[in-house]
Amino acid sequence: MNDQDSPKGQQQQLNIELSEEIAEGEYANLVMIAHSSEEFFLDFIRVVPGVPKAKVKTRVIISPSHAKRLLGALADNVKRYEAANGPVSTQNNPGPSIQFGGPSGEA
Repeated sequence: MNDQDSPKGQQQQLNIELSEEIAEGEYANLVMIAHSSEEFFLDFIRVVPGVPKAKVKTRVIISPSHAKRLLGALADNVKRYEAANGPVSTQNNPGPSIQFGGPSGEA
């Protein structure tokens, strides 16, 4: 059933399952973003000081329209976070030079 099949004014309900393993999350302190004509690639990486190599912990591939919705959702959430907790610092801390074995991107 899609939105066209739903009576006007009613939204479909989506039940989302979150397993215990996924609920624990994966810490990442670097995101490399790249795109093709069809998709955006978000590679979440954990960089550990003093360790010269870092692995991609997870890769998320999304459509361009989903990327734009994600951008808006992140901006909205940061705005609400800052309203409750004060400004988030975006100071650039010089870190290690990063070599990425895939499409170039920035975070």
